[in-house]
Amino acid sequence: MLDYSSTGPAQRQPTDLNVLANEYMRFLYNDLRLKNRHFNTALFCYPDETLPPVPVVRQELGRVLISLFTNAFHAVHQRQRQATEEEYVPQVTLRTRLLADQAEIRVRDNGPGLSEDSLADIFQRFYSSKPDGEGVGLGLWVSYDIITRGHGGTLGVESKFGEYTEFIITLPLQAKPALPPLRTN
Repeated sequence: MLDYSSTGPAQRQPTDLNVLANEYMRFLYNDLRLKNRHFNTALFCYPDETLPPVPVVRQELGRVLISLFTNAFHAVHQRQRQATEEEYVPQVTLRTRLLADQAEIRVRDNGPGLSEDSLADIFQRFYSSKPDGEGVGLGLWVSYDIITRGHGGTLGVESKFGEYTEFIITLPLQAKPALPPLRTN
């Protein structure tokens, strides 16, 4: 949080989002597998090879990706523990896409999905969809701020309760001036 709240502007660098997002997904998955050898998830990656380098602050976008992938892996693990259907296969999907003047990153899981109430509050400070003690409720709020204020993009979510949750990031292909971080005082 201290790094995030710094007042100095971070440097944007042209970045291959296909590589960056795939590396974060696989790194987090392998980290979880080291901590819990019984955890398995099918990983799917559908990169858009036409996507040009996008000017981003890699460290900040990395924080967002860590938050989204952590939530996705937690969701599929939660559904796997509660699953009564034997055919359930945990899946996390990463998809990138070139839109007209934006890059899109989608992170989808086939976990338990989110309720309508959760969807309404998902980007609020201190909101957590995880059980008590498993999250501080700052990850998605900070992620939203990094994408919208820091990069001039959007962060949205789609979900169907009992089926899936998908987070959608859009980033402009041309850098926009960053807005200062939100202050809590």
